[in-house]
Amino acid sequence: MAKKVTMQKIADHLGVSKFVVSKSLSGKGGVNETTRERVIQAASQLGYFTQKNAYVQSIKRPPQSADSDRNKQSVLVLMPNIRSQTQDSLYWGKIVDGIALALDQEGLGMVIVSEHRTDNFVNILNPNGLLGLIGVGQISTSLLLEVHRIGLPMVLIDHEDPLIPSDTVFANNTDSMTRLSNHLMGTGHTELHFIGNIRYSRSFRDRWIGFRSALEENGMKTPAGDDEMLQLEGMDDGTFDESFKQWLQRRKKTKSLPTALVCANDFIALTISDVLKAEGFAIPGEVSVTGFDNIEDATRGVPPLTTVHVPKEAMGRAAVEKLLNRIHNPAAPLEKILIAADIVHRDSVTGPRA
Repeated sequence: MAKKVTMQKIADHLGVSKFVVSKSLSGKGGVNETTRERVIQAASQLGYFTQKNAYVQSIKRPPQSADSDRNKQSVLVLMPNIRSQTQDSLYWGKIVDGIALALDQEGLGMVIVSEHRTDNFVNILNPNGLLGLIGVGQISTSLLLEVHRIGLPMVLIDHEDPLIPSDTVFANNTDSMTRLSNHLMGTGHTELHFIGNIRYSRSFRDRWIGFRSALEENGMKTPAGDDEMLQLEGMDDGTFDESFKQWLQRRKKTKSLPTALVCANDFIALTISDVLKAEGFAIPGEVSVTGFDNIEDATRGVPPLTTVHVPKEAMGRAAVEKLLNRIHNPAAPLEKILIAADIVHRDSVTGPRA
C-alpha cells in the first residue's frame, strides 16, 4: 500500500518547513506567491491532492444540523471575467444557459461569481450554503485550490488544471477538427494552415492536435511548432488582425498562400475573413475558411461560415449531471466527459482554386 503523502513529506521534498507547506495549502498569508506555487506543484506531483480528505480545513465551519444537506439548494458557477468569459458571450453565455436550465429542472438555484482574485473569492465562498461548484472556462489554480481545500465537489467545463484534480466536460475538439480537416482534404485541398494561438486554451491545443493528426495521416507536411500563425496574440480583442495581415501580404508576395485556412474558433475565422476580403481575396473562390464553435455570428458572415457546432447548452447540462453524481458518489473515479460536435457545412468552403 502506498504511503500517505503528508505535509512533512512535501516539506522534505522542497527543503522548506512544514509550517510553510501548511500555510501555502491552507491559503493563509505570510508565504510569497512563488513559494506557494512551488508547494502546490510539489503537492500535486507527490499525489497529495488525490488522497481522500487531504485538503486543509482552514475555513471554520459552523456546526451543522441533521437537515443541513437538505438546506443546500444552490450551485456556485464560477466564471472569472477574463478572456471574454461573460454571460453576454455568444459561446460562454450558452453554456451558462445550459447549466441554469438543468439546475432549474432539479429545483436548484445558481449563484454566478465572476471574481478572479483569490482573496475576494474566499470572502464570497460559503461552502455551507452550496452543493458544489461548476467552473466555466479558464480558472486559476489558486482559485481552484480554495475550492478543493474545503472539499467542495466541482466540475470544470472547457478547462482542466494540471495540479488540481476534478471532473471535466469538453467538446470532442480533437476528433471534430480531424473530421473537418479530412473534409477539406476530401474536397481537394492539399495546402492547409491552422490559425490561432495553440497555447491560449486546452480546447485550442486539442483542435490543433486534431488538425495536425489529419495532415500526418494523409502524409502531408504540418506547420512547425514555432509558426507565427500558431502563436497569435490578441485572441480576446481581435488585435491579431494586423499580424495576420502582415503574414498574408508576405504569402501573397511569395505566392505561397494556402488554399484553406483552418481557424481555432469562429471569432478568428470571421476576423481573418474581413482581412482577406479587404486585401482583395475571394472567399471561397481563392481561399476557403473554416471556424469552430458555431456561434450565432457564424451564419451572418459573408459568406456564411463552415464550422463545427459545439453543443454548448449540452455541455452545461452534462456538467450539472456530473456534479450531482459526484455528490452522491464522492469516491468514484474522476471523469473527463467529451460531448460530440458536428460539422456545419456553409458557403465559406469549396474546392481549391486552379
